[in-house]
Amino acid sequence: MSTIQKFKLGNQGLVVPNIGLGCMGMTQIAGMDIYGKADEKEAIATIHRSLELGGNFLDTADLYGPLLNERLVAKAIKGNRDAYVIATKFGYEIDDNEQLTWQFNGKKEYVKKAVERSLKNLGTDYIDLYYLHRLDPNTPIEETVQAMADLVKEGKVGYIGLSEVSSETIRKAHKIHPLTAVQTEYSLFERSAEEAGILDTLNELEIGFVAYSPLGRGFISGDIKSPDDFDDTDFRKVIPRFQGEQFYKNIELVNEIQKMANEKQITASQLALSWIASKNILAIPGTKRVKYVEQNIAAAQMVLSGDEMNRLESIIPLGTQTGARYDAANMAGIDQ
Repeated sequence: MSTIQKFKLGNQGLVVPNIGLGCMGMTQIAGMDIYGKADEKEAIATIHRSLELGGNFLDTADLYGPLLNERLVAKAIKGNRDAYVIATKFGYEIDDNEQLTWQFNGKKEYVKKAVERSLKNLGTDYIDLYYLHRLDPNTPIEETVQAMADLVKEGKVGYIGLSEVSSETIRKAHKIHPLTAVQTEYSLFERSAEEAGILDTLNELEIGFVAYSPLGRGFISGDIKSPDDFDDTDFRKVIPRFQGEQFYKNIELVNEIQKMANEKQITASQLALSWIASKNILAIPGTKRVKYVEQNIAAAQMVLSGDEMNRLESIIPLGTQTGARYDAANMAGIDQ
């Protein structure tokens, strides 16, 4: 039997394991590989192994593929849907030819269209947690969240959340319908959610926090030694954190994390994940390989002492510049 810990995400009743599985890398996005080539058979085996260990929380989105990722998840959960907690996201507009327009759409009509498409692609009649992926600057958040609230009333969605939004947006949305979770990039390398006071807002309103890219998009694993380690279809090539002088400054920080991990006889990735779990934050590290999902779930069950937390945070103190997490165009899509 699994010994995975569980906890309530937010205060609306959703119970989840203390670590999730990010599925983004299991398919391409618009022809780009995400963290290297994916193998469907291995990806599905990874989802199944996660469930065996108690890791039944899967995070996907209609953006991934687009649509291919939800269809892969459907294959993995077929015949066993109710054993999983499925989170998916909408908001990057996808047209009727299944192509990304690269616009954000949070209009009421689009919310309804997007959820029906996701339900079909996931092969299910309900989504446990439904997120707005990015704020639509041309649609009031109140309109989008009211449309999402209607889906809850209809039984198509269990709980709702937002991704990459400011405290102001969170407060506006939460007044329309209680949010269960807010998802933002968060890791030892990326703590702007803390610096901007978003974590304080979530704690005040009793909304759960979900950390995506908790391993700094693979940086913390220590496997990346040079910017040349990425092939031309890897989207990290265009992220400032992985470019030029900043890359080598970040490698020095990774080396310090690695030293501490060696002392504890665990991997640097496991140390970084246990740091997040020790803060009662739900990390959703992405992987498409069985061995890594096993390591990740084991990491979340480790509790770091106060001294260990302080030592780790002193390596990369709050405010340390590690490079922007997206290129300029994608940073413009984040509600700050």
